[in-house]
Amino acid sequence: MRIEEVASTTKTQRVSTHTHIKGLGLADDGTAAAMAAGFVGQETAREAAGIVVDMIRQKKFAGRALLMTGAPGTGKTALALGIAQELGTKVPFCPMVGSEVYSSEVKKTEVLMENFRRAIGLRIKETKEVYEGEVTELTPVETENPGGGYGKVVSHVVIGLKTVKGTKQLKLDPSIHDSLQKEKVAPGDVIYIEANSGAVKRVGRCDAYATEFDLEAEEYVPLPKGDVHKRKEVVQDVTLHDLDAANARPQGGQDILSMMGQLLKPKKTEITDKLRQEINRVVNRYIDQGVAELVPGVLFIDEARGCVHMLDIECFTYLNRALESSLAPIVILATNRGMCEVRGTDMMSPHGVPIDLLDRLVIIRTQPYTLEEMVQILAIRGQVEGIALDEDSLTYLGEIGEETSLRHAVQLMTPAAVLSRTNGREQISRGDVEEVHALFRDAKFSARLLMEQADKYIT
Repeated sequence: MRIEEVASTTKTQRVSTHTHIKGLGLADDGTAAAMAAGFVGQETAREAAGIVVDMIRQKKFAGRALLMTGAPGTGKTALALGIAQELGTKVPFCPMVGSEVYSSEVKKTEVLMENFRRAIGLRIKETKEVYEGEVTELTPVETENPGGGYGKVVSHVVIGLKTVKGTKQLKLDPSIHDSLQKEKVAPGDVIYIEANSGAVKRVGRCDAYATEFDLEAEEYVPLPKGDVHKRKEVVQDVTLHDLDAANARPQGGQDILSMMGQLLKPKKTEITDKLRQEINRVVNRYIDQGVAELVPGVLFIDEARGCVHMLDIECFTYLNRALESSLAPIVILATNRGMCEVRGTDMMSPHGVPIDLLDRLVIIRTQPYTLEEMVQILAIRGQVEGIALDEDSLTYLGEIGEETSLRHAVQLMTPAAVLSRTNGREQISRGDVEEVHALFRDAKFSARLLMEQADKYIT
């Protein structure tokens, strides 16, 4: 007799660096709790970020910029992700890296503008007239071909639609007959037809026919309620970049040259300023008519994955101009730099950002974590990653974090867990952490070693 263990089908979630961040952890009055929503400490920075979130929601921060400064590993990226969590999914949040602007195909300013447009949302409200119901009759009416010949052509289609409330017979254009054939519509199917565009969508088979066959690869849907003719309000969320891309690459014809042109598209093409101005004009007209609503989102230029100092003087000048535009998002920059040169110049400036742009920025500063805060953060990470640690090992990890860096202490947790399981224990002890700390060295230790043994290395 053989017994096999079946692997669980539950979806395993990948734990990333900031998985534990669920928001800013603020009370209703805007004050920050010492430990909430995955955040520990940084109360002043979190309260400042909370005010920024309120301004973004009220649409009073558009076209402004925020700079987050602090030493590496003090929670700048976590703060930006907390802002994104607080804003929710309806507000566009576009993270980018400074090194993204360097491309061999597209100008630096084009990459910046693309991300700017990705961070501006447009909520379009559209009222659609639709005919919805179960098909009771489908009769194509044919007439003699007006062009001569023996064949007959469809002049119109008579279709009967039924809902819970009543029935209606419609006379449709021959072009809709083609759509009905493509969707393979037959009597007994539930469909809806858009009155404006004539688009046909087959929803499924009416559940009244569910017992017709014992086995059938068919989706059964209930009979629609209400009248056959309905008005539906559809809300679509798009970004300005979506509109740019859709209009920059119009679909070609069905001829062989158009098809080949689409297949053999060369490098990535730039979207012209002329096209963007035209789209802005149309968007502004929609906003004036009340059809659409502008949702300024957040463009986050992170230092952890390509520093703000990767942006050069051209990019900063372009940012200056772009922030003055009527259609501008909220820009959040993060940097761990002190006094350094602005890239592309020999000019020294705080954080490597030109003074004229620095004047426009609201600055939030993050403080280094204390030993107690580090221990609390490590405990949260242990819960998120499913690692059990005793009090002694947590305190020792906190001391390692204070001596080296918080990032290094967090990275030692998983190897220590593997070591404890190898030794037949579920909980990490101080001895496991000490052994792992001796095996894996941090950046400060490596730098010190290089200085001491400089003669043994190639420089």
